[in-house]
Amino acid sequence: MQYLTIAQILVSVLLIGLILIQDRSSGVSGVFGGGESGGFYQKRRGAERLIFAGTIALSVLFAAISVLSLLK
Repeated sequence: MQYLTIAQILVSVLLIGLILIQDRSSGVSGVFGGGESGGFYQKRRGAERLIFAGTIALSVLFAAISVLSLLK
């Protein structure tokens, strides 16, 4: 049970880091010189897509760990 708590803390820190990296106004591509701020819906490319997918995966993993820790 302690392993679930440690895993949940680790996943939450990683999730917070990925969320803080994301920026709606400029995006990661703006940091590396390719920033076009064209509207709300943009196509994610390169690092932005990887960060977005990682955020979704970590949030699903966090929810699964939370449910598992409730069941035990």
